Amino acid sequence: MKAPAVTPPALQLVLGDEELLVERAVRAAVEASKLADPSAELTRVKISDITPPELVELVSPSLFAERRVIVLENAHDAGKDIAAAVTAYLKEPADSVQLVVLHNGGGRKPGKDLVAALRSAGAHLVECPKITKPGDREAFVRNEIRRAGGKTDADAISTLIDSVGSDLRELASAAAQLVADTGGQVTAEEVRRYHRGRADVTGFAVAEKAVTGDVAGALEMLRWAMQLGVPHVLVADALADAVRTVARVAGAGRADPYRLSSELGMPTWKVRKALSQSRGWHPAGLVVAMQVVAAVNAEVKGVAVDADYALQHAVLRLAEARRRT
Repeated sequence: MKAPAVTPPALQLVLGDEELLVERAVRAAVEASKLADPSAELTRVKISDITPPELVELVSPSLFAERRVIVLENAHDAGKDIAAAVTAYLKEPADSVQLVVLHNGGGRKPGKDLVAALRSAGAHLVECPKITKPGDREAFVRNEIRRAGGKTDADAISTLIDSVGSDLRELASAAAQLVADTGGQVTAEEVRRYHRGRADVTGFAVAEKAVTGDVAGALEMLRWAMQLGVPHVLVADALADAVRTVARVAGAGRADPYRLSSELGMPTWKVRKALSQSRGWHPAGLVVAMQVVAAVNAEVKGVAVDADYALQHAVLRLAEARRRT
C-alpha cells in the first residue's frame, strides 16, 4: 500500500545568503509540493517587484485547488507596504499555496520585521548561512560525500579543498563525482588521481614537493605539468603560495594548529600541512626562498627567455635554500 504524500508546510523561511544552500532549499520545497500534487506550479518573484494587490493575486487559491509554490526572493529588500501585505497573509495562509520567503538575514527594518512575523507564524525555517570558516567548509565536503553515499577521511577532505578551492558548487560537484567514480570510498589518493591534469592541482603538486625538499619529485611533477600545458604562471603562483604559507606558520612558532588557524586566518588542514612542511627550514633559508619565488614570478611573466628553465632553476634554488642554516 502506497503511503500518502506528506503535505509540505504552507509557510517556509529560507534564511541566509549561501547561494547553493538557498537554491537547494527552494528545490526541496518544489519537490515536496510535487510529491503532494504533481501538477504544482512554481512562481518566483522579487519582493521589490510586486505590489500588495499583485501579492494577493499570487497567493489566492486557484478555482481548481491546484497546488502552487510562490517564492518571494530578496525579502530583505521589502518595503513597508509589501511587508505588511505578506504579514497579513501569514495570519490565514491558503491550504493549496506554499509560500517560500528568501531572506539573507540583513536588510532594512520592514524585511527584518517580516522575518519575525514568519517565525511567529510558525514558518518552517531553513538556515543557509554563508560558509566562510575552514571547519564549516570541511564539514560541508564531508556531508556532501555522505549525501552521495560515500565515505572519506580528513586527509581526503583537505586534499579535495586544496585541489578545488572554496567554491561550494565546485566542491559539491567534485564530491559527487568522486563518490561515483570510486565506488564510495574517497581517499586522498583518489582525489589526486581524479584531479590529475587540473592546472591548479599540478601547480600545487610541484610546490608541495619543492618545499619539502623532494627535488627529484618536484622536477618530475614540473616536467609533467609542462607536458600537460599548465600555464607557467600558475606553477609560479603555487610555489609562492607554498613558501609564504610555510614562512607564516614557521614564524608563528610551534603552537596548536587550531589556535594558529584562528590567528593566521588559515584553514586548520593547511596549517597542519605547513607545520609538517616547515620542518628542515631555517629563517635564513626562508628569506632566500621568498626572494626565489618573487623572482620566478617575474621571470614567467615575461622577463625570462625560457620559462621552463626559470621554473626548474627555481625548484633547485628552493632546495638549496632549504639546506641553509
